[in-house]
Amino acid sequence: MPARQPVPTLWLFTDERADIGLERALGRLPRGAGIVFRHHATPRAARRARFETVRRIAKARGLVLILAGDPRDAIGWGADGWHGRGVLRLPLRFRTAPVHDPRELVAARRAGVDVAFVSPVFATRSHPGAPALGPIRLGQMAKRSTLTIVALGGMDARRYRRMRALGASGWAAIDAWSS
Repeated sequence: MPARQPVPTLWLFTDERADIGLERALGRLPRGAGIVFRHHATPRAARRARFETVRRIAKARGLVLILAGDPRDAIGWGADGWHGRGVLRLPLRFRTAPVHDPRELVAARRAGVDVAFVSPVFATRSHPGAPALGPIRLGQMAKRSTLTIVALGGMDARRYRRMRALGASGWAAIDAWSS
């Protein structure tokens, strides 16, 4: 990752559930924040069109845009990075991965990931009933890792202040930006 591009501390994850207010949520992000574009259930052509809309907004507002899904699409669609699992060396500024436990954190480091989105830290509407890691486990994982750790799942600015003290370098959300 080039030194001139710092890792964002604030991130918005997109999905179909929060799509109606997406432009408003993007408008709330400060310059230099990041977006992980998911929209996995959207048909490919519509997903590409929605990505292009988000990409234009991101470029105009100085936001980092990561594409989840096929890494070839991340390159071809002009994303700043790719979000996913696997050992791939890509010509992109950022490589991010989902991490749910210490084993996945080790795998992400070995895969050359720049940012690990550790989740769910707290209960979240995105994954109802899923067990949350909690602050203590997040802190333990951050302490043992050399990766940039971003807390995801039930996060907001208030909770991030606590997670930062435990080693998180940033926070990500869907609902906190769209509500």
